[in-house]
Amino acid sequence: MQREIFRRRVLFIGTIVCVHVGAFSAAAQEPSPSQQGLITTFAPIVEKVAPSVVTVFTTQTVSRGQTAFPFGDDTLRQFFGGQPQRQGKQTLQGLGSGVIVSPDGYILTANHVVSGAEEIMVGLGIDLRKYKARKIGTDPGTDVALLKIDEKNLPAITFADSEKARAGDIVLAIGNPFGLRETVTMGIISAVGRGGIGIVDYENFIQTDAAINMGNSGGALVDAAGRLLGINTAIFSRTGGNQGIGFAIPANLARDVMQSLREKGRVVRGYIGASVQTLTPELAEAMKLKGQLTGALVGEVTPKSPAEKAGIKTGDVITAVNGKKVSDSRELRLMIGSMAPGTKVQLELNREGQSKTFNVELAEMPPGVAEEGAEASPEESAQPEKATVFGGVAVADITDDIRNALNLSKDVKGSVIAEIDAESSAAKAGLREGDVIQEVNKQPVKNAKDLVAISKKLKPNEKILIRVWSQGRSGFVALEPK
Repeated sequence: MQREIFRRRVLFIGTIVCVHVGAFSAAAQEPSPSQQGLITTFAPIVEKVAPSVVTVFTTQTVSRGQTAFPFGDDTLRQFFGGQPQRQGKQTLQGLGSGVIVSPDGYILTANHVVSGAEEIMVGLGIDLRKYKARKIGTDPGTDVALLKIDEKNLPAITFADSEKARAGDIVLAIGNPFGLRETVTMGIISAVGRGGIGIVDYENFIQTDAAINMGNSGGALVDAAGRLLGINTAIFSRTGGNQGIGFAIPANLARDVMQSLREKGRVVRGYIGASVQTLTPELAEAMKLKGQLTGALVGEVTPKSPAEKAGIKTGDVITAVNGKKVSDSRELRLMIGSMAPGTKVQLELNREGQSKTFNVELAEMPPGVAEEGAEASPEESAQPEKATVFGGVAVADITDDIRNALNLSKDVKGSVIAEIDAESSAAKAGLREGDVIQEVNKQPVKNAKDLVAISKKLKPNEKILIRVWSQGRSGFVALEPK
């Protein structure tokens, strides 16, 4: 997923308008044409919109040397050799952009910009008048946060309908790259509906080639009429600078998030209680689902959840919601997450080649649902013996120490990957150290001995379907034969 190439240090902000001031003048609504009908300047648009874009300053204390994921190498080194990296504390100052969305001081910014911040300041205008800001609410699922400053008669931005955005439309990005206030860059929309990037849980990005750099994110992406089309949020870069691939949160999604944060202080989402992943051709082949090319594969069903009550099972492929086709897991999360708890939905799915329909009443998504865990039961804490399977994967039993270190609840059974050859087919399929193999070709794995026995019985030329616990949830991986 190459998550490291996304420079999330680039601060970004979501914006939505509850109340906006007036309409643009005719001169500000359209760029000036030349005598030949070509656009020669966007100055009227920039002059109108730029005052709505602010600078966001943050101060926070962070820990150094902490792994970002529960299955990091440092955790495993405690049990399979080596010492964890030393940790310490460091004070960081952040600089990003934001957008004024109401005249009475509401400002949207990115959750990661203000998460953990001990102080938040907002700078307005060229003279950078500074105001202390307070958090109204945050939404990690979209990386949006709502701030408030005590000021009146502010220049709030106008929203566009981001559903009408098309690849090829001209856009302007306005923000504060590297602290250079009210900087404007121009480009086009490169694509819409981008997802699967791994930045946040709910991804439906507008992709643009308008230059976005560090500190630019969180600013406004506006259309040729000066209306807010999206919130600049991240860049794809191998150098840390702009390479022509930037992403913005659609204005419509930002508006929904803001309204919920302002009214309730949090975002309320529908919930079915099933972890899902995108069905790939490799997984479809391994599961022998002929003709089923797309959908959201259920990796795990939460006990007592709406999905379990409706009869949905691990291995089902959800193909449609209320008759609307589901192409991948991202689409399913967006559909369900945009609905209110209590909504009754009809799910169509493929179960072992058979089409089925289930009626599900959505619950409210629990806070911190991905972080739930239970106390581990006592087990032997001796260093586990390792065995090799799948040509380059060293696995071991889950001891009490490993269970605690990897934050595994007591109901997670299987064999943990202790080491993996980076050149092996397993590594190329996405398996990594710290993953727990739970099933192989739908046969349950209780420990390393089970896994070794099952692996010896596999047919040499058939794909191997592996169910694996990784990053707090279960999913499937299709492994090529050796």
